[in-house]
Amino acid sequence: MRPADAVPLCSCGYSGALSTVVDGPDEMRRAVREQLRQGATQIKLFVSGGVLSPTDPLWMNQFTDEEIRAAVEEAATRRTYVMAHAHTAEAVLRCIHNGVRSIEHGTLMDRRSADAVAEAGAFVVPTLAIVDALRQDATRLPPGAAEKLNMIADQNAESLAVCAAAGVKLGFGTDLFGQLRDRQAHEFISRGRVQSAAEVIRSATRVNAELVNMSGQIGTIAPGAFADIIGVAGDPFQDLRVLAEPETHLKLVIRGGEIVLNRLTESQS
Repeated sequence: MRPADAVPLCSCGYSGALSTVVDGPDEMRRAVREQLRQGATQIKLFVSGGVLSPTDPLWMNQFTDEEIRAAVEEAATRRTYVMAHAHTAEAVLRCIHNGVRSIEHGTLMDRRSADAVAEAGAFVVPTLAIVDALRQDATRLPPGAAEKLNMIADQNAESLAVCAAAGVKLGFGTDLFGQLRDRQAHEFISRGRVQSAAEVIRSATRVNAELVNMSGQIGTIAPGAFADIIGVAGDPFQDLRVLAEPETHLKLVIRGGEIVLNRLTESQS
């Protein structure tokens, strides 16, 4: 997210609120170790250009293979993994060949890259809701971002369909930020345009639990799990709007076995 006129104050590169710039495998190891020391549970790399980052085209490859592998190796020492922001098929292939476990976005993937992800047992986390949200108000975008957004918008759903056909494990995320975070549930509708309701719900529960190494604890209703449960008015397997419109349909939230929201009495009175 570094602006073009940013000047590092030291030789260690740029460090901002959302990201740190590192150069070389040794700097990568040092940065990853520091993040893990401070409590990070996963490491995220930017391996292609981004929509909102102001100085890199989407097609740009970022980090060398050695830098990516250094991050993967260091994450493994903490029994965790690396995820990667990657839009292009080429960036996805580089990630998979170097041990990255999860691809974030994957908006421009083709069947070859999807097959590689599936064969590796890795994950893709499509983020359709952020594209929908940004397209609704492109005036808020920084210079150059609207053009990059249009490059991925029309292929976003197509890439998701390719991944589904290849048998890729698809997680559930949104990439929404700031004032857009109240639209998190809209991802259900966006994903439902390509996948069945059951597949979307599975992504948000069982697949996500596996992705973050918490299978059996979250994403399931079973003895020994965290007892995180919601109750909704309607059948989400028939209509995903039941999950996408919580202000209307959400009636019960149980977190860790404790009721934290109960609208059942309200609806009965």
